[in-house]
Amino acid sequence: MNLISNIWNHPRTSAAGLLIAAITVAGVLSQQGITLGSAGTGTVISLVTALASALLGLLAKDPDPGPSTGNTAKLGVLMLCAILVAGTIPVAGCSGQVVAQDIVNWTPALQTAVGVVDTTASVLAPADAPIFTAATASFDAATNLLVAQCKAYLANPSASLLAQLQAQIVTFQQQVNASLLQSARIVNPNSQAHALAAINGVATIINAIFALIESISSKASAAQMASQASIKISEVRPYLDVEKSARIVAEHYNEPVFLARVQIAQAQFAAVQAGF
Repeated sequence: MNLISNIWNHPRTSAAGLLIAAITVAGVLSQQGITLGSAGTGTVISLVTALASALLGLLAKDPDPGPSTGNTAKLGVLMLCAILVAGTIPVAGCSGQVVAQDIVNWTPALQTAVGVVDTTASVLAPADAPIFTAATASFDAATNLLVAQCKAYLANPSASLLAQLQAQIVTFQQQVNASLLQSARIVNPNSQAHALAAINGVATIINAIFALIESISSKASAAQMASQASIKISEVRPYLDVEKSARIVAEHYNEPVFLARVQIAQAQFAAVQAGF
């Protein structure tokens, strides 16, 4: 009954969620070569994607100043840009400025997550704290640099600043991946659980920023980024907390958790396809 009442009370937000889910699923099918037949000079999948994108755009621009306008606009604009990563679906209307603002919007959460990492060593077993501290020692410096670069890019979305962002996000992602692998070696189960939970908070946000940066990168740039990634997603996937990531993403974009799960899966699939 709660599901039905939520749909009834928030029809525009529900419609936006369904459209985003349709676009995401269509993107996965398209990546796997599933077309569902032809439609004119294109495919059924491309037609569904175009129609859903158009309807989502209209929904986001609805002038009705109802109580859900802000949430729907965020779903209709920012999340559409965020989930269409790695060129899997044409991103019409997602300007570099919009994506840059979304990247900057993630930085306070990143600073908070790194702050949690900084205090986690105190709750670990004495023998495990040095391992965790060494594994995450680079997070503070990497965060400060990434935040500064994100703000600089927002102020001036140039190719040179984008290149700096691309290099730094891959570097930070690799540092996070390495810390996950090192913390997974901690034998004490309580220490390992605390360590992985703290790092997962940072990993979620870094991967979200990574997806946004990749969405405005050319295929050549994405390939260059992938060539710098020595620790692949497949290696750290067993240590990634998908449910925690979904809750963080859902809270950030004020959307249902189930939709965040779909978006995370889409972003991971696209990243793996790109060589990460």
